[in-house]
Amino acid sequence: MTDVEASERAYDTETSDAGAVRPSPRANNADRHVGARIRERRVMLGLSQQQLAVMIGVTYQQAHKYERGLNRISAGRLYDIAGVLSVPISWFFEGMQEDMTAIEMSPRQRMCLELARNFAMIDNLKHQEALSQMARALAQAEAATAA
Repeated sequence: MTDVEASERAYDTETSDAGAVRPSPRANNADRHVGARIRERRVMLGLSQQQLAVMIGVTYQQAHKYERGLNRISAGRLYDIAGVLSVPISWFFEGMQEDMTAIEMSPRQRMCLELARNFAMIDNLKHQEALSQMARALAQAEAATAA
């Protein structure tokens, strides 16, 4: 077991030699938010957790724990993840509320991510363009009926 793995298995609090209780290095709401953003971007790119894990050099289980916010992500690892997912590091923190509450995805957001993932998996550019035009036409028809 590496030092990182050992620290990630720490209890919620640790006691120092002096007997003082201090917070452990366990994940918190910020870690859960970053994990959710990693999952969001991975799905948008059409990558599986296994593919992401291979690309960043960790096990599938570790990638899963990162996405769930169960394990903290080191600065170096976050840098690697940002490079693989083609986003700046700041992207992972966008939308984080000041009170650090975790943001749950709505069913609509999940559907949009699934749509983006499936769209990205279509290799035929004509099919992608046809779907794009159809979505545009449906949105315009919806806007016209709402007006």
